[in-house]
Amino acid sequence: MRTLNVYDLFQKNESHTLEEQLELLSEIARGFSSSLDVSQTLKNAIEQFMVYMNAEAASIFLLDNNASELLCVECAGPVDISGLRLLAGQGIVGKAVSTRSCQMISDVLKDKDFAKTVDMGTGFQTRSILCSPLVVNNECIGALELLNKKNDELFDEQDRQLSTTLASYAALAIHNARMADSLVEQERMRKELELAREIQLDLLPDDSDITNFPVKGLNVPALEVSGDFYDFFKREDGLIYFNLADVSGKGMNAAMLMAKASSLLHHLAKSIDDPGELLARVNDEICETVSHGMFVTIVSGFIDTSDCTIQFSNAGHQPPLFHHHSGEFEELKASAPPLGILPGTSFPVSTIRLEGGSLYLFTDGVTESVGEDKKLLDVGGLIKLIEGNSDVSGTKRLEDIVAKISHPSIDQHDDITLMIIECCAK
Repeated sequence: MRTLNVYDLFQKNESHTLEEQLELLSEIARGFSSSLDVSQTLKNAIEQFMVYMNAEAASIFLLDNNASELLCVECAGPVDISGLRLLAGQGIVGKAVSTRSCQMISDVLKDKDFAKTVDMGTGFQTRSILCSPLVVNNECIGALELLNKKNDELFDEQDRQLSTTLASYAALAIHNARMADSLVEQERMRKELELAREIQLDLLPDDSDITNFPVKGLNVPALEVSGDFYDFFKREDGLIYFNLADVSGKGMNAAMLMAKASSLLHHLAKSIDDPGELLARVNDEICETVSHGMFVTIVSGFIDTSDCTIQFSNAGHQPPLFHHHSGEFEELKASAPPLGILPGTSFPVSTIRLEGGSLYLFTDGVTESVGEDKKLLDVGGLIKLIEGNSDVSGTKRLEDIVAKISHPSIDQHDDITLMIIECCAK
């Protein structure tokens, strides 16, 4: 089979077999899409434009900044204009994009849309322009611009048809490369979120091997990572430290602040036994580094198992529910603002004795959950769930309550975290 030049496809005085035409078009398409890397795809395209179109310079502009600008992402020729930005409707490139039609200008000095500023800034002399929109899936993503046909020739109708064909192949190749990039980025983010979740789970206490321990907790994140956290452990002096907290916001920023706050509290609670002093220290540290207006609401305290006494501070968190042995429920209101709001804040300490009762700590993801009846659970609904499961163990009670408020059929809009502290007098 004889070698077919790309121009031959558009020669009116020559006839070519369908096989010859398809072979050349296939070669062009393979050249444009030989890489799924966007940057390499653009380089491949611009190099072939120069060869196929016999032009002195070529550039690819893509819509950017919410389609308000055209950015030169790749160019070839005597001057480098990569990075040049134009308003989306500016100049001949903008006209090709806005009208979605090929613009062929034989003499730019006679065209009112030609912008002389680029030539003035680069020293390049533009004589003629051929500019074709890059359209894929009925969406214009940018334009291919060709400058000055070599040997002082002018762009003609054959060039217009050819550039339109090449632009369609290039647009598809760029689109496919972008899709591939997006999939790679999604996979990278998925793996990062999986790792972040694993790290978060490592920060949560493991009570699976602990029997007859007074504290139980459960966390169900709304997203891959959680902004809620809880912790508990027994100190060497016998005191049991606990906390339950909610970081404002969602996603990675909340997860990062969660990890920092949780680590600080766990470390300092080993040597500080005053809940107010502990939160004051952590608050000052967070205030120094917190950004984006983020903060942490938290209930934090110590349990003395010798007399079932709990000392705690509540920094802007949901009021814990104290379920008295008599059956009465009492809300223990917050007495200070959240962590990360104001350095130097004091955190008052409250004291209760369980005396056969139970203390429930929870985040707003619990009370703001929506049931099958499409109504918010609220505190009253949580109390009913507690009463309805009061005859089972603390661990089973936790699981049953969470099962009621995290239905597979209902979207979970916030992290759900719940803790129970049972009466533990010896």
